[in-house]
Amino acid sequence: MLFSSEQVSNGHPDKICDQISDAIVTDILQHDKAGRIAAETTIKDWEVSVLGEVTTNYEPDYEKLARNVLRNIGLTDVDKYTIRILISKQSPDIAMGVDNDGAGDQGMMFGYATNETEELLPIPYVLSNRALLKLREFNIKDGFKKLRPDAKAQVSFDYDTHRIDTFLISTQHAEETSIDEVREIVSDIMKETAGEMGLNTDFRILVNPTGRFVMGSSFADSGLTGRKIIADTYGGAAHHGGGAFSGKDPSKVDRSGAYMARKIARDIVKAGKADRCEVQLAYAIGVAEPVSVYVDCFGTEKEDRNKIWDEIKHDYDLTPKGIINSLKLKDVNYNLVSSYGHFGKPELPWEQ
Repeated sequence: MLFSSEQVSNGHPDKICDQISDAIVTDILQHDKAGRIAAETTIKDWEVSVLGEVTTNYEPDYEKLARNVLRNIGLTDVDKYTIRILISKQSPDIAMGVDNDGAGDQGMMFGYATNETEELLPIPYVLSNRALLKLREFNIKDGFKKLRPDAKAQVSFDYDTHRIDTFLISTQHAEETSIDEVREIVSDIMKETAGEMGLNTDFRILVNPTGRFVMGSSFADSGLTGRKIIADTYGGAAHHGGGAFSGKDPSKVDRSGAYMARKIARDIVKAGKADRCEVQLAYAIGVAEPVSVYVDCFGTEKEDRNKIWDEIKHDYDLTPKGIINSLKLKDVNYNLVSSYGHFGKPELPWEQ
């Protein structure tokens, strides 16, 4: 059975937007724990727009935050970008429910864990993620001379034979870098990534299958916050409620609920109660307690499913306030999750 997962680099235009939006969230919460943020970012060519609803006593320097993100990614001519700010205050109708510790929106959130990898994430997703992180390390050491920040990885994994079938990476490169050199650099990264995970290295290799990839990022595509939600989570191996994470303060259960659902699923798998687990939480706007909790261990549970469900109700406070407090979500540096996934990073409170 072949299953494929994808990840994108921090230079992908959608991820540029996620990083700007989460830089805003982090900056505001560092100065105002009561801040309410719903920040969206768009990018096309040299134009960046930051829009949304923010209520805070702090005055963030949105333009500076955006330019810092662009610079840290490794983009050039950062001062040439035009940064437009279109921010208003949060609707008082929404604030009324949230201020009473209710959920900031209705919706369903999913969390997932599997014992396939040390990150408790699916193998093809982890391979895609690790390879792109290695690619970024190469680019930083090389000063982005040969390759550029925009890249995508995709791995097709055969679960029947436990082997990598196809490893695909497309990466932007300098005009003077030949496709042969690009393929040599990237192929070595693929094999190194697979070898470190104890997997086969005789997979089918696809590097820039269309050949030339000089024009990239916002000049070959447009970007928008929240368009890479599958790459942010489990690479398609689990359900997704549809809500994006980046740009939202933790009163938005799209974000906090998904983190808690992952925490619960991870705890169940790590404790050996199941090999795989998916948890769904659902909320109504302005209501504190979830309207439903659902657990599926796909037949891999080692103890009665009802017992697992009872333990969840007993061990976790699933109100928005309870989630925020237990995971210390107002103290998180969301710059850590705005690229290369929101899960599998041991420094994050929902991964502990």
